[in-house]
Amino acid sequence: MRLLILLLFPFGLLATPPNIVLIVSDDQGYRDLGCFGSKEILTPQLDRLATEGMKLTQFYVSWPACTPSRGSLLTGRYPQRNGINDMIRNEAPDYGYEYKPGEYEATFERIGGMDTREVLLPALLKPAGYVSGIFGKWDLGVHKRFLPLARGFDEFYGFVNTGIDYYTHERYGVPSMYRNNTPTTTDKGTYCTDLFEREAVRFLKSHHKKPFFLYLPFNAPHNASNLDPAIRAGAQGPESAKKLYPHLQADAGFTERKFGKYGEKLFQVPNRATKRLEYAASITSMDAAIGCVLELLDHYQVADNTLVIFLSDNGGGGASDNAPLRGGKGQMFEGGLRVPCIIRWPGRVPAGKTNDSFLTTLEILPTLLQASQVKPPQDVILDGFDLLPVLRGEKPSARYTMFWQRRLDKGARVGDWKWVDSNRGSGLFNLKNDVGEQKDLSVTHPNKLEELKQHFARWKKQMDAAEPRGPFRDF
Repeated sequence: MRLLILLLFPFGLLATPPNIVLIVSDDQGYRDLGCFGSKEILTPQLDRLATEGMKLTQFYVSWPACTPSRGSLLTGRYPQRNGINDMIRNEAPDYGYEYKPGEYEATFERIGGMDTREVLLPALLKPAGYVSGIFGKWDLGVHKRFLPLARGFDEFYGFVNTGIDYYTHERYGVPSMYRNNTPTTTDKGTYCTDLFEREAVRFLKSHHKKPFFLYLPFNAPHNASNLDPAIRAGAQGPESAKKLYPHLQADAGFTERKFGKYGEKLFQVPNRATKRLEYAASITSMDAAIGCVLELLDHYQVADNTLVIFLSDNGGGGASDNAPLRGGKGQMFEGGLRVPCIIRWPGRVPAGKTNDSFLTTLEILPTLLQASQVKPPQDVILDGFDLLPVLRGEKPSARYTMFWQRRLDKGARVGDWKWVDSNRGSGLFNLKNDVGEQKDLSVTHPNKLEELKQHFARWKKQMDAAEPRGPFRDF
């Protein structure tokens, strides 16, 4: 029957637009899924998704950390074009500072947000009849004009900043959970992954009969945003999931040492096994929540017409495993930028396959618009393209270059070549032969080095000439 429908209604002419489920993990390592090679992390539901869909192994984000990466995902535009080209966060808690009542309201984390002229994915889908919900991490502004309901979403339950404590839902002592436009502490004490699952399930039960866009950005396995070093040093996993890792439980414990920028004082902090235990348990708990969503799509018989995408927002941090890549979160090396990605759309994306094409999150919004038969806005420059023909083997990827800048750190990929210039290391690498970026070819290939630098300079000039957006540009 599915084949007959596809023959009668070629792709792009289907009467019913697809449902969309976009799932984002937070700081998950490249190898921290069973289907991407982990022999330790238990992810049966994501492994199922990969079996029923396609793994993308050369998939990149637009920035090596949270806020700008998510801004690009929802706009289809480079961070330097949409205005969110750095983090919306305060640095005082990095030194152990807890805000006094009234102080937080005047900080950048409270007042900063994505420029209101930017058009986000749910707003583009709305005229096509979609109902949109986000349950989890927002991270694009706290004031009402920046919150999800002002950007096209119909429902929101989650936290507004870049990280929280998984149980108190506070960001370094400041409550961060919202329902729609209103702060809430009703669920304080409940593990937040369970809450995001609850809300996603409620949303699907209410809206499965109409086209829906479910955005599910978990905070797992991001470190907990708690001022206590014993908690802050890692993620937080529920006890039920920790029991699945007895080898880590056996070695778990604490050690006394200085912590980050907290000064010379010694603190009790978790050892390596404890950090990995909490990290692994948080991923397995998230995986179970994803399984509930997948089961509900099956239950309502809408899975065949639902495009499901999973990815991490940036490279792994904390206790992650990014092998075989170099580096991690915040860095211009592959471990900070290349992330696991899985796409499932029965009958449209080949199942059980692996795709090694050069692709990025900038392709997600144009792909979803094309799949939903929604024309992109004529007055907005998008930096990606529809990747579905690439996944179906109909054409090669149009992605030949990708550029990154985080303050003074720079990165460029042109074809198989990668240039990095950063305070964590620099060099020229051939990713085809050296995915781990171990052999710097700058001296032996000076012309290629200059070529990549010129590509970057042209891109930078283009970004500087783009219509300026807040909050970081001077205009």
